[in-house]
Amino acid sequence: MNKSDSPGLSFSLILILGAIAALTPLAIDMYLPAMPTIAKDLGVSPSLVQVTLTAYTAGFAVGQLIHGPLSDSYGRRPILIIGVMLFALAAVVSAMSHNINELTWIRAAQGFAGASAAVIIQALVRDMFEREEFARTMSFVTLVMTIAPLAAPMIGGYLSVWFGWRSIFWFLALVSVIVILAVLKMIPETLPAEKRLPFHLGSTLRNYARMLISGPALGLVVSSGFSFAGMFVFLTVGSFVYIDLYQVSTENFGLLFGLNVICLIVMTTLNGKLVRKMGSHFMLRLGLIIQLVAGAGLIAGQVLELGLWGVVVPVMLFVGAISTVASNSMACLLAKYPHMAGTASSLAGTMRFGTGTVVGGIVAAMPDTTAWPLAGTMAACAVLACLFYWGLAKDA
Repeated sequence: MNKSDSPGLSFSLILILGAIAALTPLAIDMYLPAMPTIAKDLGVSPSLVQVTLTAYTAGFAVGQLIHGPLSDSYGRRPILIIGVMLFALAAVVSAMSHNINELTWIRAAQGFAGASAAVIIQALVRDMFEREEFARTMSFVTLVMTIAPLAAPMIGGYLSVWFGWRSIFWFLALVSVIVILAVLKMIPETLPAEKRLPFHLGSTLRNYARMLISGPALGLVVSSGFSFAGMFVFLTVGSFVYIDLYQVSTENFGLLFGLNVICLIVMTTLNGKLVRKMGSHFMLRLGLIIQLVAGAGLIAGQVLELGLWGVVVPVMLFVGAISTVASNSMACLLAKYPHMAGTASSLAGTMRFGTGTVVGGIVAAMPDTTAWPLAGTMAACAVLACLFYWGLAKDA
């Protein structure tokens, strides 16, 4: 499919692209409020339940390295459909897990399968739209996608209370089946056969190395990685900080989480309106600065002992800027490597979730008696994201 022949940015296209992109936010956010319940039900420590989230993102990071190059070689559609089918199967197995080891391993497998949706959605959009239009389109896709993290913790909290935590994974399986049917009906193949690259492991590794030794490309992917890692810190320990430290109820955790997504919607809408006028780099810098301010606010909240709202408000700002940083860093990266969009998306996604996995694992191992691990680590991620961007990628 040539860009001139691609479908316009219709409501139905945005909706289905957003649904595909929503699978991983659902898989992560829906069971966050149930984590303390899972720990009690399986008779394990909270840190072991947090590891199941780390396992998902580890599988997700590795999966993106594979699915992107495969989609460059065999087309977007078949890799996407197979990945979502395996994602649905893993959700069913997760629902039937009876110990923490089983749940951890199957979550890793689910992350590996779910990576296909995340990496291919960006390649699909890049196939259809140019740089600024890519950033604009991804912003609107992200806006639709935010319905998932807005609703997911609330749905997950109520499902856990009413039907038990296993019902969360049955719900994920159902959503996956709906996505598969929608893709079969509405999403065409966007990569023509004549533009596909033969799959060779050696050439794939050389392509990855070529991007990693490029200062601007490295700056973009690492900056985006630390930006995401800061949010992932909240996803890893936020439910325990809110529920266990600040005595927020399981149901109300979803409402507080929803404040993050409201801020995300506002920033995503602003990005969609301004990016064509101001450019991707300007909006990327704006997002990074907002996260830096949020990191400073988290530290101030702990130093001044501001309690729950000293965490909630800065986290809202940090999470709100995520889509601005992610969509514009990807727009800049894919503009440099349009001929291997899947591979470039894979590297960026792997660095993003790989960094999140490592940082999340570190913060999960820290003492959980205060909010300092969350605040300090998120602030450090904001600083590192800014340093890598301004040090390596500001002129990309």
